[in-house]
Amino acid sequence: MLKHLSPGTKSSITRSIVTAFKTYMSNIEWNEDQYKLEHFIQEWKQYIEQHASWYKNLDEEIKGSPIFHEELAVKINETVQKILTERPTDEQIQQVESLLEQHNMTDVSYSCKEEARFLIDKLSS
Repeated sequence: MLKHLSPGTKSSITRSIVTAFKTYMSNIEWNEDQYKLEHFIQEWKQYIEQHASWYKNLDEEIKGSPIFHEELAVKINETVQKILTERPTDEQIQQVESLLEQHNMTDVSYSCKEEARFLIDKLSS
């Protein structure tokens, strides 16, 4: 079902997953011990119901389809996995290391581009 949607709708679904995931992870300050899949899914559901035009325009039959929900679950997992495996850029690594040094912090780890972005924003403010 998901593959039969327009390319624009599929892109919008992916963007909504990315946006909700980044928001959720920022809210828990990228603390992996606090990550709960069901909380992230609630965050995403709230986001799509309030902000995603693709969801408002989607046929009710598709929204209610178990097959569609299974395909969405796969898409969510793939998208989150892609975010978590995207390495920080060299520039981000330099920025984070510099900011950690300025704040006299040494025991901070980060593993992906979005987590590095979060740290840069947090340590810069």
